[in-house]
Amino acid sequence: MTAGTTEHVTCLGCGCACDDIGLVVKRGRIVEAHNACALGTAWFGDGVVPAEIRVDGRPASLDQAIGKIAALLLGAHRPLVYIAGDLSCEAQREAVAIADRLHAALDSLAATAADSVLAAQRRGRASATLGEIRERTDLIVFWGVDPSDRYPRFSARYAERSGGARPRVVSADVGAHRGPQDVDLRMAIAAADEVDALGVMRAAVGGRELGAAERFGPAIELARRMTQAKYVAIVVDGEPGGGTETSTIDPDRAEALIALAQALNGPTRCALATLRAGGNRSGADAVLTWLTGFPFAVDFAGGTPSYRPAGGGAHALLAGREVDAALVVGAAATLPGPIALGLVGGGLRVAIIGPRASTATLRPVVAIDTGVAGIHDGGTAFRMDDVPLPLRTSLDGPPGAPAVVRALRDKLGHHSNE
Repeated sequence: MTAGTTEHVTCLGCGCACDDIGLVVKRGRIVEAHNACALGTAWFGDGVVPAEIRVDGRPASLDQAIGKIAALLLGAHRPLVYIAGDLSCEAQREAVAIADRLHAALDSLAATAADSVLAAQRRGRASATLGEIRERTDLIVFWGVDPSDRYPRFSARYAERSGGARPRVVSADVGAHRGPQDVDLRMAIAAADEVDALGVMRAAVGGRELGAAERFGPAIELARRMTQAKYVAIVVDGEPGGGTETSTIDPDRAEALIALAQALNGPTRCALATLRAGGNRSGADAVLTWLTGFPFAVDFAGGTPSYRPAGGGAHALLAGREVDAALVVGAAATLPGPIALGLVGGGLRVAIIGPRASTATLRPVVAIDTGVAGIHDGGTAFRMDDVPLPLRTSLDGPPGAPAVVRALRDKLGHHSNE
């Protein structure tokens, strides 16, 4: 498309995945993004991305590049497939198939929310769609997060009802992590006391006194307010490290929040809304679970998928130099810091298939640029509340990642049968 307007475009700039964006294209560039926030506008940019294919730093054909990647991966003793951001679920499926075929380790950006995912596996979840939260809540508690920082349209889209009615809003400030400015009530909790405070609140919801009124009085009072509401939403950042770095948040917090939400689903109704960053990382979580039974840190080394969340994910494998070849599928710019660092040096050979692969600072052996899901490439993506949304193509660009990764999968199958 060189000119025109595409309505109902889904933005992957953050996990809100706003699907009401209108993109105006003129002369092959995006010139306007109606309804997009600053984060979304930056994510769309002008829509122009490189369309290069490089092998050992030199221009190459697609067939040559795919052949080189196939040889690199088939010759590896311990390959890794890592799913980065800005991919459709269709491309993610192809990446999982490659890991299966190679008996490789497999990981993705979903691991940045490992604490929340593992806590949900242990305790279950008390969740709801963002639409239900918007239409039914009368009390929203922002727990140590201000959505305007990394999820700019969350409050406007999901913390106000369709008719404009606003529920009561509480900010639970945890250490340096503060909630929104415009709230009805604000409570401060020391970071070191957070998990204990959540435990005391859970006890208060159940009508138990733990003799902690002096130390946790405001938390107990908040718990009482929550039990008196008709529908409570607790909003927390599932990736407090920014989705790209390791977080210092207490890993027990995620389970304590789930336990509190579950306890509230007795005297009232409560949903825990876990915020996630963009790039369709929630889709990676879903796709890996469908295809392997596990959301991240999957290992096909034994011929069938096994789950290694403790010490078996990409970060640990790269830090221990257990991997000798890696395929990154997706935008290298979205790689978490520890992963990007682990992919450099140590004789590790890296290939990248994804948006702007040719500009990656990792110096890959092979780089194949593809279009960006939601701009040049259609398909499906998942919002942070696990609701699937369609991706619309609004601009011409390089070949889509699903087709390129599928061609690599077919090449690997051809070699394995020779």
